Amino acid sequence: MSTPLQTLPLGTPLSPSAARVMLLGSGELGKEVLMALQRLGVETIAVDRYDNAPGQQVAHHARTITMSDAEQLRTLIEAERPHLVVPEIEAIATAELERLEAAGVVRVIPTARAARLTMDREGIRRLAAETLALPTSPYRFCDSQAELQAAIDGTDGQPGIGYPCIVKPVMSSSGKGQSKIDGPADVAAAWDYAMAGGRVSHGRIIVEGFIDFDYEITQLTVRAAGHGDAAQSVCTHFCEPIGHLQVSGDYVESWQPHPMSPTALQRARDIAKTITDNLGGQGLFGVELFVKGDMVWFSEVSPRPHDTGLVTLSTQTQSEFELHARAILGLPVDTSLRSPGASAVIYGGVDTQDVVFDGVADALAEPGTDLRLFGKPESFVKRRMGVALATGESIDTARDKARRAAAKVKPRAVAR
Repeated sequence: MSTPLQTLPLGTPLSPSAARVMLLGSGELGKEVLMALQRLGVETIAVDRYDNAPGQQVAHHARTITMSDAEQLRTLIEAERPHLVVPEIEAIATAELERLEAAGVVRVIPTARAARLTMDREGIRRLAAETLALPTSPYRFCDSQAELQAAIDGTDGQPGIGYPCIVKPVMSSSGKGQSKIDGPADVAAAWDYAMAGGRVSHGRIIVEGFIDFDYEITQLTVRAAGHGDAAQSVCTHFCEPIGHLQVSGDYVESWQPHPMSPTALQRARDIAKTITDNLGGQGLFGVELFVKGDMVWFSEVSPRPHDTGLVTLSTQTQSEFELHARAILGLPVDTSLRSPGASAVIYGGVDTQDVVFDGVADALAEPGTDLRLFGKPESFVKRRMGVALATGESIDTARDKARRAAAKVKPRAVAR
């Protein structure tokens, strides 16, 4: 049975007829979504935990609250009365979003249930592996270092995860708190790192068996209006697969399209459709998958634009941000690829509250390159402050260009 498409009438911002959309989390990804929505005449409300977040700098309205505080979140939504609430981060009081959605106060993108399940790795992993029977790595959830060690070693005749393995907080983003354990000497440090990196401090982690994969991809999957006779129904659309390089769980490069065998690509899309059909609603999902030959394993899913998908700003007819904006409004989408391309992260390099970027002109001098400087008000050595984008005849050419452009941008603290 097809799912009816939900649409939102579009008016003029700051008028009684305005379509109002609230983003919960307004970092660099949210900023691009906000701008895509504004191009379609939407009035935007950018919410974050700190003032002057990137998205707050471009939105019609900026609000600063603790989004994991249910009372603060409910009070803000009831005061602003947006038509849509769009989570952009994990640290949100999702149970409150479910109550507000059930009461008809607001529609959550893609759904409040999806926001709740995907905000922590336990909810989404149990759904994928235990309910939907999707292929995943072996895993255990642990509440203490002793439980972590037991999960690795095995107990009561049950086989353990073994070494090497991966430890992650159940709630974190961009690889924070994630590490690889190669042997017993690494367990204590991995536990401490996971505790420090979690978005919510409640001492729970997931330990996963290590899959000897050839590569990992992000399969951007869009639940949006169909074409032709299906124009009033929600259909699934796929972008070309995105390859990416991670260091300590954090993406540093991505490229599109990543070459895959036809069998692996079909399996990746079957897995992505299964998990996103279950989560429901409308919008773009970033489905992370491990691939070895023709075998594919589910890793994670985000019900929102994905950091590796920044590459789509240069590669696709409509970027992942435009796709998300169109999908949630009930508009048609176009996932076609324009050119092979790549992205490379620009880190802060310095700890400062007043940063400037040298080398921007040099970075942009090579044809087929572009930059996004995110506008984060505070720089840290390993904070993602921008991204270099490049197109080329091949992904190898584009990756070389993106790396060269990123290397030319030099963040510098301003002396006071």
